[in-house]
This record gives sequence, C-alpha cells and structure tokens, in this order.
Amino acid sequence: MSSRRLPTTTDDEREAALEAASLAVRRGQLVVLPTDTVYGIGADAFEPDAVAGLLDAKGRGREMPPPVLISQAATADALALALPGYARTLMEHFWPGPLTIVGKQQPSLQWDLGDTRGTVAIRMPDHPVALDLLERTGPLAVSSANLTGQPAATDAAQAEAMLGESVEVIIDAGPSPQGADSAPSTIIDVTGTQGRVLRIGALSLEQLNEVLEPTGTVIVDEG
Repeated sequence: MSSRRLPTTTDDEREAALEAASLAVRRGQLVVLPTDTVYGIGADAFEPDAVAGLLDAKGRGREMPPPVLISQAATADALALALPGYARTLMEHFWPGPLTIVGKQQPSLQWDLGDTRGTVAIRMPDHPVALDLLERTGPLAVSSANLTGQPAATDAAQAEAMLGESVEVIIDAGPSPQGADSAPSTIIDVTGTQGRVLRIGALSLEQLNEVLEPTGTVIVDEG
C-alpha cells in the first residue's frame, strides 16, 4: 500500500484531507496526523485490528499500548473511571495541550489497545487539524509517527519516509509547531491519590506542580 500525502494549505485542501483521513479511519485503515507535539500515526481506538496494525507498523508490541486522543475534555470521563480532582485540575490548565494522563479504564469499554493493565492514556491535542479530525472520527489510538527506535516525525515527509507503506492517508499540515525541537507530551499516572511522572516531555514537573500547589497535591517523579 502506498499512502496519499494531502496538504492543508487552503480551506478546500484541508477539507479534502480531513475527509479522506476520516474515511480511512472508518474503513479500519491507518492515518498520519499532525499534533501540537510531533506527528502521530492513528487508528480507530475501537477497532482492534486497526490498533494491532498501528503497533505492527511501528514495530511495537502489545506491551506498549498507544494513547487515545480526544477532541473534548468531557470525553475523558467516558474512557477513564473516577478521575481524581488533581487530574481534573491538570486537564483544565493543560488541555488542549501536551499532557497525557493515564487513568483507570472504564470497564464497559469494548476495545483492545494492547496490554493496558486496566488503564488508558488520554490526551487532547492543541492542534486545529487534529481536533477537526477527532471531531469527525471520535477517539483515535495515536502513537508518535516513527518506527520504534527512530526519532518521532516532526513533519509529514519524515512520517512518510518511515510509515508511508503502512498508512492510507498522511495529513500534511507543515512542520510541528516547535520544529525539530518538538518534544512529546508529558505523561502522568493519575490512578492513585498522588500523581506520578511516567515521562517528562513538553511540560516540566515544575509547571505541573505550580498549577497543583493551591490544591495541596503534588506530582512525584520516582525516576
């Protein structure tokens, strides 16, 4: 399979790219989309075969399940169970943005993201094209657009070079906002009474704890 790389320079181009990508997702195919951090490879979160294809495309196993991107913060409650107050404070301040929260998965969800151990990683990206696509598709399983062990793509050409044979559509929205210096999202485990750092990325521990200081809660970095 050879992918279609579609520009978003004009309104008409953007609409065509979004329509092609959303159709591909509905068909269970993979797409590449821009985000506010790096480019991502996405699949319908509720299509197990598509998610398995995403992991295969990256050369990644089930032990590294992808996060789920959403277009509205309210959707988090449909995916995660009993998010604690400090998690909501972080969401209010940093969503949309480069913060991924790992919560307890809603037990009613019929999906297979891999070996999640009952958790789900959720993020609302701060990128207009990504949000438009998510509005059309619903939650997408999205991982950084790269082969495992390679740097994450910060433009569509890099994503195409690594994943072009695996994806149906590549939405080209230009370079990532921070260019080659783009960092991935910061990942926080919010399954307990105190948040834990799983990965420091675009947001620092100091930025997170500054927001949480009035609540009397802090995020801990056990690394």
